[in-house]
Amino acid sequence: MATSKYLLDSVPNTHPFSVKGKRAIVTGAGSGINFSFAAILLARGCSVLIADLALRPEAQRLVDEYAGKEGEVEGKAKAVFLKTDVTDWKQLERIFEVARGVFGGVDIVCPGAGIYDPHWSNFWHPPGSAKSKDKQDAGRYTSIDINITHPIRTTQLAISEFLNPKDGEKVSVTNPKRVVIISSIAGQLSNLATPLYVAGKHAMNGFIRSLGHLDSTTGIRVNGVAPGVIKTPLWFEHPEKMTFIDPTQDEWATPEEVAEAMVRCLEEPELGGGTILEVGAKQTRRVAQLNDPGPCGPGHTVSRLTDNYAEVFGWLGEKGWGRTSKL
Repeated sequence: MATSKYLLDSVPNTHPFSVKGKRAIVTGAGSGINFSFAAILLARGCSVLIADLALRPEAQRLVDEYAGKEGEVEGKAKAVFLKTDVTDWKQLERIFEVARGVFGGVDIVCPGAGIYDPHWSNFWHPPGSAKSKDKQDAGRYTSIDINITHPIRTTQLAISEFLNPKDGEKVSVTNPKRVVIISSIAGQLSNLATPLYVAGKHAMNGFIRSLGHLDSTTGIRVNGVAPGVIKTPLWFEHPEKMTFIDPTQDEWATPEEVAEAMVRCLEEPELGGGTILEVGAKQTRRVAQLNDPGPCGPGHTVSRLTDNYAEVFGWLGEKGWGRTSKL
């Protein structure tokens, strides 16, 4: 059995890494945190392939601003949009093929797309029920596909790309590459209302930490951020989630704060593989693997969360909950 010291610590690869001049893939960058991350990368000279189902107006403006031939203007990065369903593994493979063709390679990968247990893929609305879009005979939950399987498979593809580039130098401790994953404070907490989301973020925390030792041995750094309550469409376009918030007590953090922490994960030498940075409102801290005090303070509180548990118990009280014609 490995000791706790072995589980906690890895030696970071401290070879300098700057996003300037690099090439990135960011899924889910059509809005929210990932849009802000893509915008920062582009502003700092990193070309970005945005993989998402669609672009919000601000993301479309970003792509338009950075469209054109890479290097056309000195120091100018390039943005490319590729419509992508991250639950389809062939489409995940395609984003690497396209990035290779457009940019000549990939240095940074962020499998950032995620959902927050919408009613159409939610533990309390089983497959085959009226609100669910998960098919009863599909053998899968879309929430799990997006929040767990997609970042895991994308990280596999990234590692393969880094180790086996079609052009350019293979990853090494002197030619480092990066993967940054979006977890959540939900990875340390529990929540009756959104158990699939909580399970997914606990999974991501374990996944990030498990790959920590790649940093010092191969030059591949896998780390992540754990945002708190961030003002993005994940919240404000889902009225059922907005009922969790008490505006008199709870404070929003911004997507830009999270995006800045993501860049820190890429560039700061001391933030070695397996690091998770928690981000709240005007506060960012490193999350310990063991005996961590947990999230607290501005940007981390959801004061009316347990009020919504009554809705869950109401669903469970409905006649025949979880049963369909095939059961």
